[in-house]
Amino acid sequence: MSDIEIAQNAKLLPITDLARDRLGIPEEHLDPYGRYKAKLSLDYIESLGERPNGKLVLVTAISPTPAGEGKTTTTVGLGDALNRLGRKAMICLREPALGPCFGVKGGAAGGGYAQVVPMEDINLHFTGDFHAVGVAHNLLAAMVDNHIHHGNRLGLDLRRIRWKRVMDMNDRALREIVVGLGGTANGFPRQDGFDIIAASEVMAILCLSNSLKELKERLGNILVGPGADDRPVLARDLNAHGAMAALLKESLRPNLVQTLEHNPVFVHGGPFANIAHGCNTVIATRTALKLADIVVTEAGFGADLGAEKFIDIKCRKAGLQPDAVVLVATVRALKSHGGLAAKDLSKENLAALEAGFVNLERHLHNVREVFGLPCVVAINHFASDTEAELAWLRRRVEQSGAAAVLCRHWAEGGRGAEDLAREVIQLVEGGSSQFRFLYEERAPLWDKIETIATRLYGASGIAADDKVRRELEQLSERYGHYPVCIAKTQYSFSADPALKGAPSGHVLPIREVRPAHGAEFVVVVCGSMMTMPGLPKEPAAEHIDIDDRGRITGLF
Repeated sequence: MSDIEIAQNAKLLPITDLARDRLGIPEEHLDPYGRYKAKLSLDYIESLGERPNGKLVLVTAISPTPAGEGKTTTTVGLGDALNRLGRKAMICLREPALGPCFGVKGGAAGGGYAQVVPMEDINLHFTGDFHAVGVAHNLLAAMVDNHIHHGNRLGLDLRRIRWKRVMDMNDRALREIVVGLGGTANGFPRQDGFDIIAASEVMAILCLSNSLKELKERLGNILVGPGADDRPVLARDLNAHGAMAALLKESLRPNLVQTLEHNPVFVHGGPFANIAHGCNTVIATRTALKLADIVVTEAGFGADLGAEKFIDIKCRKAGLQPDAVVLVATVRALKSHGGLAAKDLSKENLAALEAGFVNLERHLHNVREVFGLPCVVAINHFASDTEAELAWLRRRVEQSGAAAVLCRHWAEGGRGAEDLAREVIQLVEGGSSQFRFLYEERAPLWDKIETIATRLYGASGIAADDKVRRELEQLSERYGHYPVCIAKTQYSFSADPALKGAPSGHVLPIREVRPAHGAEFVVVVCGSMMTMPGLPKEPAAEHIDIDDRGRITGLF
């Protein structure tokens, strides 16, 4: 059966029963959205304050390829396996965005027998969090143009307004637009554009806020652009932050769902890791740590993006510390990094596997040596893998000083990841973590970017034109203590998606910098990275359909 057929044939537990029996959450603290998903009350979350925290496990991966790695599937399989072994485990994931669902991915709730359900709901609208983020973001955009139309009391420079609009769909035609055409009744014409909602600073703020009070404070700190005398104009100067927070009131509450094996999952928040910070919400992770002995979470794309931002942004801001890391790899993906064409990935090729192993090796080095975290490599099994390839990969990982575990959770559910779960238990109970951040908080922004590029990406340095250099110098005076959020291709350690494996000696080109004053980090856009993706030649939307009885097909 396909992923969606497996999900559609699953027998789910009522979410209130699961919350009561598995987590001890009284029904009055849940607001169900139908029978199988619910939001948790903030009052209940606040009442958990004195409980001790469980252990935190981060699932990350090698640099992604079209061959597939299965990070979310592995996260779900590991959570199910830990529960099978008698540990009280909980999973924390991000919410899928509609853009990738209808673009390339076709869905993002796991796969096979390691899925989060109700799969269709999670992939399509869910509880409306993305909609709320988009509306709150665009409310501020509308208030900016309204302020200008009615006299521009704050003296906003129309040429340097930073606040774009957003939508939850890949649409390259909206990257650069002009608004305000059609005469004086429609405002002042100016250049504008759209980002995807997953790249919105409002999404980042939602994911980093611990309370409604903090949410509103951060929203008020959003930088709109320079005003009179170059004074920064913030969202609070337009009196927009209160209404924005009101729109996001329900979205701050974590969403509770379940796996196919009836284990609890928070699916909450959805920033991308190639153009944003790539982690689920702090409030969901912190709540899960109070409710479970082991919490398994993921960060988007490869460890150079998601794991770095999880550590240097989310953990730094939230005071979290992972106890262990799972690094997901597949034989197919490593052969792709070794230069093998997609049509040949199902054929045994030890030479290509060896050539591509350098990608895994660098990620493993970064996790263990740079961040100081114990790590196990999860080999996500594909039917085309040969015994010779699997044996070579396990042996090579072990020679690098880490354990490698073959996982069959896609086909077998939690049972297929029990060996991985046993290894994770040993790591989190072994207390071998020597966790550290990559850079010092007070380092200049340029130095932070250079440290990421040289120590994680293998680059020889970074480059920027004079305009970007001046802007970084100016931003360092005000925002120098902020972390940096690198926006670059997910397919390579470099800014060039064609450079597979583990390139070194390249230069990371900085094209643009964007201060996210409310989220409290600085976005650094590298190479040709776009914050509004486009659809591929054959988008997944062409294969998604619904029949006369309401049964959806094509999601995966």
